[in-house]
Amino acid sequence: MNRIAVLNVVGLSDRHIGPHTPRLSALRQRWNHASIDPAIPAVTCTAQSDYLTGRRPSEHGIVANGWYDRSLSEVHFWKQSNHLVQAPKIWDELKARDPRFTCAKMFWWYNMYSGADWSVTPRPMYPADGRKFFDVYTWPYDLRPALKQALGDFPFATFWGPAAGVKSPQGSPDAATRWIAGSAKWIEEKHSPTLNLIYLPHLDYNLQRLGPQHPAVADDLRRIDAIVGDLLDFFAARGVRPILLSEYGITPVSRPVHLNRIFRERGWITIKEELGLELPDIGNSKAFAVADHQVAHIVVNDPSIED
Repeated sequence: MNRIAVLNVVGLSDRHIGPHTPRLSALRQRWNHASIDPAIPAVTCTAQSDYLTGRRPSEHGIVANGWYDRSLSEVHFWKQSNHLVQAPKIWDELKARDPRFTCAKMFWWYNMYSGADWSVTPRPMYPADGRKFFDVYTWPYDLRPALKQALGDFPFATFWGPAAGVKSPQGSPDAATRWIAGSAKWIEEKHSPTLNLIYLPHLDYNLQRLGPQHPAVADDLRRIDAIVGDLLDFFAARGVRPILLSEYGITPVSRPVHLNRIFRERGWITIKEELGLELPDIGNSKAFAVADHQVAHIVVNDPSIED
């Protein structure tokens, strides 16, 4: 069985491949390539579930990065249990065909409690006293101290939140993506998985924050090109075949529809004040929208307003 490394360069589109991406440009000239119809909605959790199950959201159930739980009256984004994906994954099917097959899931989502042999995912720790510590979750557990000893602490602040993809005391703008790439190389050296799934998010940050036509994106393209090029050289030397893919492309928009502002104007959203800030009380609202990039899920708690 051929060993494969899947490099998920989030946000990469064909139009980005050019003078700022010499390694990707050379790759495009040599390799076969194909365009895909992206997931609908074109968001990470849905797109990755499409890839890993070969099915659409109507079958695997991942309709967004998060959704409203009516029983709890809460919106939940970025949950990590693989049990949420209601379809067999590629590693399940390949393990059934060949017991020797192994899989590493390096920061792909729904990473906890899957059938993958090695998993690493961002996961804060919450002690009982209310504190919060940024860290990673791994399976098996001994991966976490071993990876941190080899690579240092995961630079969580440059991965998620307002400083994602921005230079900070934790390191360079691409520090989180470089850490993930390093962890994928470490897994390959120690365990040689049959399938190595590698999430490389750096390009995605400014494409969303600044827009795809912003001049700063050129530096992001150079950075991700260097990271991808290094991984390609590394895996080639070990006889691992690479597959390069993206979850979706980013295009400019000019007319957002702020559904919850409209619903508030109509008196459908209940607002509460906490610590001097206004927050929606969605369980007591007649209707609200769970906005998630390309789409919004509209929740109606009061059927009388539907007409």
